Amino acid sequence: MDTSATFCAALTALCLIAPATGYDGGVQPRPGERPRLSVRPADDFDLSGTGEHGAWGRIDWTPLRRRQPDGHPYDTRFKMLYSNTGLYFLMDGTDRILTATMTEDFMNLWTEDVFEVFLWTDERHPVYFEYEISPLNHELPILIPNFGGQFLGWRPWRYDRDRLTRKATSTLGGPKQSLAAIQGWRAEFFIPYTLLNPLQNVPPKPGTRWRGNFYRMDHDEGKRTQWDWAPVGDSFHEYEKFGDLLFVDR
Repeated sequence: MDTSATFCAALTALCLIAPATGYDGGVQPRPGERPRLSVRPADDFDLSGTGEHGAWGRIDWTPLRRRQPDGHPYDTRFKMLYSNTGLYFLMDGTDRILTATMTEDFMNLWTEDVFEVFLWTDERHPVYFEYEISPLNHELPILIPNFGGQFLGWRPWRYDRDRLTRKATSTLGGPKQSLAAIQGWRAEFFIPYTLLNPLQNVPPKPGTRWRGNFYRMDHDEGKRTQWDWAPVGDSFHEYEKFGDLLFVDR
């Protein structure tokens, strides 16, 4: 039996279908080898949205690249850690306007300001996890089956208790309010391994390698700008171009 078909059937039984995210528009090419990030271990800790926990101070920031040369001149960067129970992320970006109006989870967050993480845990299967978080602390966690560029986002089923993420956001230089004038914003979030089921090669251990990517979308003043870590083309869903996430023991 075709393993891809079997895996897709399992996803159908476990998830609810939701709209997929798509992106268009010209970007600046960036040839070269795909990037690699060493993901270091940490004990579990509480989130504040500001990244003030000492665990973050032990690792360096990794910058994202602005994809449109004439886009908003903002800086964007991230950090990542892993524990025995899940994955920790801290994303940070300068900004001028908090372009976010949505007041619920599972909305089309990518049409406003947002940070995004894509996790492809097993290269044998063209299925990966996408997580989006807005400045107002709303989220979109979905699985993406992607076969030949045909993809949809599938919402988690029984999304409660130990399958829930933990998340918090903060702003710099202004209030965390829709359309407020600010100087930047941060998102700090935790994705439990239990939420990544039925993806394979989870949880990671020292020596495990995943593929992944990190993105930002900004829509200030009606102008859209994008950032990425591993360079992709017109679509954020070009998973074969994702970077390498290598889990290390210290």
